[in-house]
Amino acid sequence: MPRPQMLKLPELLAELDMSRPAFYRMRARGKGPKLIKLPNGQIRIRRSDLDAWLAQCEQQPTA
Repeated sequence: MPRPQMLKLPELLAELDMSRPAFYRMRARGKGPKLIKLPNGQIRIRRSDLDAWLAQCEQQPTA
C-alpha cells in the first residue's frame, strides 16, 4: 500500500493561493484542513485531508 501524498506548507499555500499569515489566522479561527506537525516542527498535510476539506468548503447553489 503506497504512503499517502504529503504536502509541505509552502505547497499547500501555493495551491490555495494564500499567504502564510492568512492561513494561520484561518487556523486560529478553527477553520482549515487537518495538519500533521512532525517532531522537527515542520508541517505536512495529507492530500486526502486537503481534498476532503476543500469539498466541505464548496457552497451549495442557492435557488
